[in-house]
Amino acid sequence: MATKKYTVTLPEELAEEIRSEVGPGEFSAYVTRAIERQREQDRLGELVAWMQEEGGPLTEEELAAAEAELREAGQHFAEPRAAAGGDLPLAG
Repeated sequence: MATKKYTVTLPEELAEEIRSEVGPGEFSAYVTRAIERQREQDRLGELVAWMQEEGGPLTEEELAAAEAELREAGQHFAEPRAAAGGDLPLAG
């Protein structure tokens, strides 16, 4: 992917904290990943808004089912960590 240099204004304390954590030459890559994640979140928000517009708000039953699925998924992914003493790294 082609790159182009842009000027952005960031809070100095935040920028310096990130720069010290990611190391020399990695600041731009970090900012790029952060912007990509934000764009994904924005698109998900747009999808949710569209789905609610098309199908209306979720019913109590639908919300309860979704919460149950989230709990089940959380337990599924927590089990390998617990079996290993909680030392497995999280993907990210």
